Amino acid sequence: MIVEQLTEADENLVAVVARLLPQLTEARTPPTLEKLQETVTSQQLLVVRDDGGAIIGMTTLVLYRVASGLKGRIEDVIVDESARGRGIGDTLVREAMRRASEAGVLMLELNSMPYREAANRLYKRLGFVRKPTNVYVWWPR
Repeated sequence: MIVEQLTEADENLVAVVARLLPQLTEARTPPTLEKLQETVTSQQLLVVRDDGGAIIGMTTLVLYRVASGLKGRIEDVIVDESARGRGIGDTLVREAMRRASEAGVLMLELNSMPYREAANRLYKRLGFVRKPTNVYVWWPR
């Protein structure tokens, strides 16, 4: 299984993301071509394709520097429901971990909803631990 970093967005990618995002969470409006291009330019959008070339899994590795050093986040780990159970999520997360480690991050974070039981088992198996912290979210209106 090969993980590829996308560097260009196109209408096909817009359609793929529109298909995959609802499998992750509710109420996700798919990004426009312009927004996806911004993502592939400023972050690492990693994908896995099936034998026919269709994208069946994706995640985004975000690296950012703050006063305390370089940190990373894994966002939107999504494996198409038709391809689950084949190690695609494992492969994507391990590749993001490898890239983050090579970049020299102090830590790599991710969030996962409690009801995503298989995903939570995966993250624990890969060495992620729950932080004893409060997560606060603010949504501007």
